[in-house]
Amino acid sequence: MELNTDPLTSSGWSSCQTKLAIIMRGLPGSGKSYWVEQFINAQPIDIANGIRQRGYFSTDKLFYIDGKYRFNVNRLSEYHQRNLTAFIHALSRGEPIVICDNTNMARWEFMTYDAAAKALGYQVREVLIGDPLDDAHQQLCAQRNQHGVSLHHIQSMATKFEPF
Repeated sequence: MELNTDPLTSSGWSSCQTKLAIIMRGLPGSGKSYWVEQFINAQPIDIANGIRQRGYFSTDKLFYIDGKYRFNVNRLSEYHQRNLTAFIHALSRGEPIVICDNTNMARWEFMTYDAAAKALGYQVREVLIGDPLDDAHQQLCAQRNQHGVSLHHIQSMATKFEPF
């Protein structure tokens, strides 16, 4: 699977719809955040700013301290919970577009995001970037991920992948 460079077509969303939740899926380095940035940039400026300020949630963002990424496995569960809570708060405020930008390899990792969005009347789009089971894709992700995730760890994550 390849990265669709037309985020509006890829998500199936048009500006006449009002409530959209996007759940990203893919290995570290697959291009999830790039896809999100392209999607946001394709929106009118007021919508793009709203998404950036009130509708874009990534557990990775919580590991940035003073502009530097500092992963701490001891905070991972806490940060996942904080990310989910913030996502649900955005849904409950009625933000028009809410995005979860996590790896979401296994269904259980994103089913709460999905259920909350649907319960609050959102159209949900799950966007998978790349094929996590493809060896060449795994190697590419290991080369280009920004957080130093090793090929071995990426391969381990890929074994947990569950298709839609």
